[in-house]
Order: sequence, then structure tokens, then C-alpha cells
Amino acid sequence: MTSPLRLGTRGSHLALWQANYVADRLRPVVAPRPVELVIIETHGDRDQASALSAMGGFGVFTKAIQTALHDRRADVAVHSLKDLPTIPEPGLELVAVPPRGPAGDAFVSHKHRRFDVLPGGAVIGTSSLRRRAQLLNRRPDLQLIDLRGNVETRLRKLAGQDLDGIILAEAGLARLGLADRVTEILDPVWMLPAVGQGAIGLECRSDDDETKHLVAALLDVDTFHRVLAERAMLYALGGGCLVPIGTTSKIVDGVLTLRGAVLTPDGRRRVVATHAGPAETPLAVGQELAAILLAEGAGELLQPPPPPGV
Repeated sequence: MTSPLRLGTRGSHLALWQANYVADRLRPVVAPRPVELVIIETHGDRDQASALSAMGGFGVFTKAIQTALHDRRADVAVHSLKDLPTIPEPGLELVAVPPRGPAGDAFVSHKHRRFDVLPGGAVIGTSSLRRRAQLLNRRPDLQLIDLRGNVETRLRKLAGQDLDGIILAEAGLARLGLADRVTEILDPVWMLPAVGQGAIGLECRSDDDETKHLVAALLDVDTFHRVLAERAMLYALGGGCLVPIGTTSKIVDGVLTLRGAVLTPDGRRRVVATHAGPAETPLAVGQELAAILLAEGAGELLQPPPPPGV
């Protein structure tokens, strides 16, 4: 009997949508071998109360799935790529990224038709330091509250806590059939998305050549080059979930253009730069943009704040 190809995934509705999307595209590739989902609870799923920054940030939604790969309980890890740390995991390899979904950040409100008409002191919910810093850079008068939970939970909290609005990833809403809940897609000129936002990352064991070959059928080259550049920038900056860093990317006529922003957590200071290069050398483009940002003062913004009283 042919053993199934096992996809490791979180159990949220959005994670299962992503895993089933991948499974549906892998089935004709691996047939007659079946494809199965292995649902894995991560640290971030178990702790719904703590702020992500208080949980250490790195790998809270991915480490348990990577462990399942190492333990051979799964053959492929299906990640929201924005959650996957840029520090390589020994023995594992990011093999493919399917075509990217929408990468923007969505403003959702029952009270206001656009972000720019929010009244002074409006209360906005978000769990992201990146979003928080960019919101405060744009509107330092806002009151921001930490908002954890899956997409559906956050939408319930919008009404239940009588918030003026919340910020969610556009891709998650679209994939769950909730695009009609979007009030406005925020302008990426000032609200730069997270590295890898809207993309799904497929990770395999480095020594599993057969699975890597099968999964590579789902590779979208432009998406892969874009996210490699974004992740190279983030890695070179030494940032992760604990640092407000945003990016946009595009490929036109073989040229990859990458834009990045680094902010202080309070949003008061912001360094932004753009760099372009051949799409075939995404790591160089990302590293070069990081060097530009550091030369323009981003390094100072990336330093942790001094302890109280210092």
C-alpha cells in the first residue's frame, strides 16, 4: 500500500484552507499516492492570551510543525510564510512557494468608511508590532489594543469590544470568503506588509529528495524570488516578529524592486528605502537593501530599548 504524503499544518480555519489548497494541487502530482493533513498545535495556538512579543516571537506558529518534520510525523510543512523565521532550521529547506495571494493589510470597521476619517483617539485592535508602529507613525493619537486570536475571533472582538476598527491581513480575509468585511486596503506607501505576507511556504527535510521533487511542482518562480529577497533583507537586518519592519516587492520585465521600512515600536522614527536588481539574484537585492537601510540609520532603530531607569 502506498504511504500517504503528509502535510503538517496548524488547525485554524485559515491554516486548513492553506493546507487544503496545497493538498489539492499536490494530489495530481503524487497520484496514486494519497495526500493527508496532519494537524499540529503550536505554541502560538495554545497561548491565545499573551502578546506575541511576550512569547519570544520567533517560530511560535512554526516550530512545532518543523519538529513534526524532523520526527517524520509529516513530510511537508505548510506555513504562512510571514510566520516562518528567516534563521535557517538545520536539516530543513524551504522548497517551494505557490503563487502569492494579496499581500496588503486591511482596515475593518463597522463605524468608519475609511482609515483617514477616524476620529482623534480612536481605538484600533492589532496583534502586530509592525502594524502598531506604522499606525502610530501615521496617527500618533490612536489608542491601540492587543488583539489575539484567529480571523473569526478578531472579527467578533471588533463588535464585542466596540472597537473603532481592526487591522487584518487581506489574504486571510479573502481566503476565508470574508473579503466583503474589508472596509479599506491600507496604502502600502505607509502601511508596508510583513515579509512574506500573503505567501504560503512549503518546507521539507533537506535529505528527502523525493518529496522535494514533488513539492517543487508548486513553485511559482516570481513569488519565490520576491519572498527570498524580502527574507534576505529581514535576515540581514537581524529582525523578526519583535522588530517593526515592513516591505513591498514587485517584478517587472525581470527587474525585482524591493522597498523596506524600519520603525521604532512607538512609530516616532522611520527609515525607508527602495532598491532594485535582477530578479534572478533575489538574495543580493535583499542584502543590498538592508545595507542601504542600515546606512541611513536603521541600525539605531533596531537596537532594543534601554532598561527602565537607565
